[in-house]
Amino acid sequence: MTSVDLSRAQWKKSTRSSGNGQCVEVADLADAVALRDSKDPTGPALLFRRDDWTSFLVGAKGGHFTHQ
Repeated sequence: MTSVDLSRAQWKKSTRSSGNGQCVEVADLADAVALRDSKDPTGPALLFRRDDWTSFLVGAKGGHFTHQ
C-alpha cells in the first residue's frame, strides 16, 4: 500500500476500552482502514485494505482469534 496522509483522519477508540491506556484506535479512510496505538498518536499506524479488515472483523466476531 502506498503512503497515506493520516493528518485529517478521524480516529475512534472502542466503546469497550477500559481507560487503562491499553487501547487501539481505528480510522476509516477512503481506501483503507488505519490502526494505531492510542498511547502514541503521532507514532506509526498500520494500514489495511478494506476487504482484509472486513475479513479480520468477521473472524474476530466468529471467535477465530480467541486466546485460551
